[in-house]
This record gives sequence, C-alpha cells and structure tokens, in this order.
Amino acid sequence: MRTAWEEAGWEQLAEGVARRRMPGWDETIGVIAGASGVMIVDTGATIRDGADLRRSVRGVLGRDVTHIALTHPHFDHVLGTAAFAGVAVFGAAGLGDLLRRDRDVLRHDAIRHGVGRDAAAEATDLLVVPHHHVHGQLTVDLGDRPVLLANVGPGHTAHDLAVLVPGRHGAPEIVFCGDLVEESGEPQAGPDALPRQWPAALDRLLALGGEDARYVPGHGAVVDAAFVRAQRDALAARFGVSPA
Repeated sequence: MRTAWEEAGWEQLAEGVARRRMPGWDETIGVIAGASGVMIVDTGATIRDGADLRRSVRGVLGRDVTHIALTHPHFDHVLGTAAFAGVAVFGAAGLGDLLRRDRDVLRHDAIRHGVGRDAAAEATDLLVVPHHHVHGQLTVDLGDRPVLLANVGPGHTAHDLAVLVPGRHGAPEIVFCGDLVEESGEPQAGPDALPRQWPAALDRLLALGGEDARYVPGHGAVVDAAFVRAQRDALAARFGVSPA
C-alpha cells in the first residue's frame, strides 16, 4: 500500500522523512517531520516551485513547514524560499552575504539554465537569505526529532551544508548531501566550486553519516557510503588531489 507521501509524489525514506526529485533540474527536496516542527531541505528553482512544495507538505502532514535548510547557493536549491513566509532559514556561514551580494549572478544563472526571466527576477527580488548561520554543527529540535546541520564544505561551493537525520528504531541515519554528491551524472564543478577541497568535504560527509547511513544526493537516486567514497576518489583523480 502506498503511503501518504508516495500518493503526493514523494519518496518516503523513513518515518517522517521524505524527498522529491523535482522536474526540470532533478534537484532533490527533502522533508523531515517532528512532533512540533517540519524542516524542508532546499526549496526549488522558483517561487512557484516553493509554493507547490509548501502546499504538498501541508497536504500530507496537515501542518506547515517551520524550518528551511539550504544546502548551497545555486538557483535550483534556493529560489523557492520566498514562498515560505515566516519560516526560520538556515545556511552555512557566509551563505547570506553571498546571496545578498550576488543576486544578479543568481538571476542570470537561473535564466541561463531555462528559468523564465520574470520568474527569475521575482524570485531574486524577493529572495530570503538565512537567518541562522551554521559555522560547524548545529542541532535543530523539531520536537521529538533532533536534526543535525553540518557545515561540511567547501567543495561543490564555498557554502555546503549537510543535513543529518538520526535513525529511529534501528533504522539507518539519513544524510541530505546537497550537490556535494550527485548520482544522476558527473558532479558539476562550476566557477564557484573549490575542486581541490571537494574530496576532503566528502570525507567529512562520510564521517558525519558513517558506513551504514543512506546518503541523499542533490541530484539522483539515494546512495550508500561506498558510492560516496567512490565519488570522492573519482573527484580526487579528476582534480589531481593526493589521498589524505
């Protein structure tokens, strides 16, 4: 029997934890529900995406998102944030300053990748930047469910945040990786990547989740630690980084 999450177009990963692969850019959105709070991990590429996600989560849970974790500053992960009024927004230290400074860059990048000009302009004009800055690790209490936010970058960008959901009743931990990990294609190293530091970021990610965790890439299917380790090795070879 399909769960309420699956009926609404989400992939359920554990009790109260789900994710959706968005159409268009295949970015992953995560949801973590506790007794008194609901966190969404990333918000999509437009305000319309964000509004659709907000309505979908409310339809499944009967309550609204209370927290947002932004994994990194790319348009397909942050431009839906303005659809979540009054929600506490978390990001890696420095992410807010970057988004304020580079609104025009973000808008042009969204348009270059196919977002309509009006939608990109609206989303960047109304862009909500993080209220809470994660320097090392920060635990957010969603009621009966603590969620650990970890600044594990730099790597894919200078501001990479991972989200760790502890397992319940013997279930494995779940780690939302942002684009530090990609399964549906080769990891993308744009002009804001720090490629020589990326393998070390994946080492920190593996230390965070451990061998038995389920790792949720920014794009693609859920993977295991062996996949993350292999991607780390491939990135080290690609960018000429010697093993630690």
